[in-house]
Amino acid sequence: MRITAVFFAYLFACLLLAALLTYPLMQTGWLDYPPQRVMGRLAQVFILLGLWPFLKALRLDNWPALGFGLPRRAFVATIWRGWLIGVAILLALIAALLWLQVRVPDLPEQDLYAKLASRVLSALVAGLLIGLLEESFFRGALFGAVRQRNGVRAAIVWSALLYALLHFMKPHGLPADMAFDWSGTWTMFSGVFVDVFQWRHLSSMVALFMVGVFLALVRERTGHIGWGIGLHAGWVFVIQVSRRLTDDNDAASLAFLVGDYDGIIGWLAAAWVGLLALLYWRFSRPR
Repeated sequence: MRITAVFFAYLFACLLLAALLTYPLMQTGWLDYPPQRVMGRLAQVFILLGLWPFLKALRLDNWPALGFGLPRRAFVATIWRGWLIGVAILLALIAALLWLQVRVPDLPEQDLYAKLASRVLSALVAGLLIGLLEESFFRGALFGAVRQRNGVRAAIVWSALLYALLHFMKPHGLPADMAFDWSGTWTMFSGVFVDVFQWRHLSSMVALFMVGVFLALVRERTGHIGWGIGLHAGWVFVIQVSRRLTDDNDAASLAFLVGDYDGIIGWLAAAWVGLLALLYWRFSRPR
């Protein structure tokens, strides 16, 4: 747990630095974006800028430790194979949600093919970037650091837990009657840690935890994060495209099967990914 706390402290410091700079930066008038978006983007920039020095301080500044211990051509090949499998896994989930009428088709009336092509391209790029960055951090650096010190079970649990929690630790907008000043800035900052404990997030958080467990098991079995990057990218791709082509159906009797995070992951996704994780661990062998 100690090394996990170190990683959390690093993320906390990046968010704190972002909070300190958001208000002065917004006062310049250079940015025409909501302050919560500026704070979130600044935190991401600081995480990226400080990541290599942080990893170097932990003696994790080498490719095998981060899960890149494959020749480049083989690594890229596993990413694309993982992407295809990830797409298939999430398409099965989307098909089930459509069959249960938890989500319903919502196709654009005009320029369907042009809008779909644009969404497919942006979802492909976004999925690969998110998969690369998140897998490098969670299943690469964090998993490797915890496994080295506390063993594989601790690495699976803590990397998956931190991964799930951080999806809900995002700055949100202020109430309409609150001005964005230093007081509003700190209200926004503290809200990051309050909102994560809302009961409405439970199903989505459990689903993301199971996703983290599955990806950690793949990391353990294969010894690298290539498959994880591909799986992750494929999931993001399907989610982003399906959100453009389908809509929530709150009137469905089984609407509780999806959570409020993105309208797709929830109890059904948790059960589906959990089953796949169990089957994968049971029938796969270390390489």
